[in-house]
Amino acid sequence: MKNSHVYLVHIRDSIHRIEAYTIEGKTAFFADLKTQDAVIRNLQTLCESTQRLPDAWKAMRPNIEWKTISDFRNVLAHQYLESVCKCWLSRFQVPRSSVVC
Repeated sequence: MKNSHVYLVHIRDSIHRIEAYTIEGKTAFFADLKTQDAVIRNLQTLCESTQRLPDAWKAMRPNIEWKTISDFRNVLAHQYLESVCKCWLSRFQVPRSSVVC
């Protein structure tokens, strides 16, 4: 079992990567399959990592919709064709201030 702090680092790094990969905008995102794959992979990492955070830590941030983030991992994994559009939308819904490392 990893130190729980490692999951916070995964979340933070995933957010930064998603921001970097999508900085050129929606048109560039949808035109590049590699960028889409990279964003989906980082969203999966982010979602998986939130599932592994201690409940006590999540309770300290009740404004974050932990269950919604966790459930989004299943959308990414099982509804791949719909995931690309949802990934773009999710880019604007992950608050940067939600992860403090």
